[in-house]
Amino acid sequence: MAATKNNQWWKLRSKHGREKLFSSPEMLWLSCVEYFEATDKRKWNKVDYKGAKNQKVLIPTETPYTLTGLRIFLDIDNQTWINYKTKEPYKDFFEVITRVEEIIYTQKFEGAAVGAFNPNIIARDLGLIERKDIKYDTEIKPIEFTIIKNKK
Repeated sequence: MAATKNNQWWKLRSKHGREKLFSSPEMLWLSCVEYFEATDKRKWNKVDYKGAKNQKVLIPTETPYTLTGLRIFLDIDNQTWINYKTKEPYKDFFEVITRVEEIIYTQKFEGAAVGAFNPNIIARDLGLIERKDIKYDTEIKPIEFTIIKNKK
C-alpha cells in the first residue's frame, strides 16, 4: 500500500539522518592512533641483489602514513573527512583533524629526508616543488659566420 499524499509521517521521527561515525573527538583520535600503530607494524620488503653471486635480499622498509590509508582504516570516505574538517556541526573535531594531518605530513617529510621513502614521490604527494625560473632572450639575433682560409 502506498503512502497517502501530503502525509506528515516524517515529522514523527525522533531524529533525522544517521549518527556521527565517531561520537567524540577523543574516539576519532584513538582510532587514528590505532591506524598509526598498525601502519608502523606493517613493513614492505624492498628487493635488492648483493654479493658476488647477486643473491636476492629483502630489506624491510617503513610504510608512510597516508590520508587515503587512514580513511580506509576508519571506513569513511573523503567527503566525511572533509565534513569533520570543515563543517560547523563537527567543530569539536577540527583540532584532531589538524593534528592528524600534521602527523601524516611530518612522517612523510621526515621519512623522505632520511631516505626511508622515495623523496620524489613524497615531494609530489606533499605538493613540494622546486621551481627554476629560466629566462630566455627572445630577441632574434643574426648568426655571423667568419670564413678562414688556410694558407699553405
